Amino acid sequence: MSRTIKFILCLASLIIGGWGFFSHRKINRLAVFTLPAEMITFYKKNIQYIEEAAVNPDRRRYIIPEEAPRHYIDLDDYGDSAVNRLPRYWKEAVEKFGEDSLQAHGILPWNIFRVYHQLKDAFFVRDPTKILRFSADLGHYIADAHVPLHTTKNYDGQLTGQNGIHAFWESRLPELFSGDFDFFTGKAKYISNVQLAAWKIIYETHQSLDSVLLFEKQLATKWGDKKFNFETNGRQTVKVFSASYSKEYHQMLSGMVERRMRASVLMIGSIWYSAWVDAGQPDLKSLIDYKPSEEEIKMREEDLRKWKEEKKLSARPHEAQE
Repeated sequence: MSRTIKFILCLASLIIGGWGFFSHRKINRLAVFTLPAEMITFYKKNIQYIEEAAVNPDRRRYIIPEEAPRHYIDLDDYGDSAVNRLPRYWKEAVEKFGEDSLQAHGILPWNIFRVYHQLKDAFFVRDPTKILRFSADLGHYIADAHVPLHTTKNYDGQLTGQNGIHAFWESRLPELFSGDFDFFTGKAKYISNVQLAAWKIIYETHQSLDSVLLFEKQLATKWGDKKFNFETNGRQTVKVFSASYSKEYHQMLSGMVERRMRASVLMIGSIWYSAWVDAGQPDLKSLIDYKPSEEEIKMREEDLRKWKEEKKLSARPHEAQE
């Protein structure tokens, strides 16, 4: 069974059970409050959309086959020290491995860079609908990059007898304990090279993977089947990791989930901000109640196309890969 199919089955069970999307929504919402004054009015006006649309990329996995690889990268499929050796830019990676091979093992860090450019272009043409859509999508992918289990083929502990650890770490722990987290991150910061920043996230996230798996393995040996209990959510009664087991695991992780969520919030705001700056800092307040005509958008898209062509003539190699 392929990873995509397995994920869809897992996701379906999470949705039926009422778990799953809490973290993405919360992270996207909090990222809005990191933005500077020139951006925050527009984003706060649309904060409900930014929050609710945070889960759209996961929903698209049901209907778009190429969506799944955008959420992860299986670094262990590339051998030791892969996170240091893999090409940082998509064109170089395709030349070395081929696109089919890259897609098979996940393209998360390159995808973050791709969506950053989509958002930057949306800012450039001043299209509020696309700005919001790509902002929400980008927030989702950046948050995924902060989850250690999105960097391994053992994404749900299925190779180590730890099935269900993905939703346990990513959903159950935040739902139980995020009320006590400190989400004050400070203001978004400009990032001069988003692609390298995406790889830095992957590197830092992957460093936590061993602890995520090892600590739960140790705890499971101690607790056995007692680590589970049943909870009622609406009309559904579901089997979950017990609150006591979750608390002990959370304590063993020493604040890891909180740190990764905080880092997600700040990085999302920073990449939104960087896309806006790189697009020339358009006036977002004027877009709050504005819907451009198709003609206006087409004219701006043509201007953008010409600008990109001119830029490529004088671009450095990695800049030409946009």
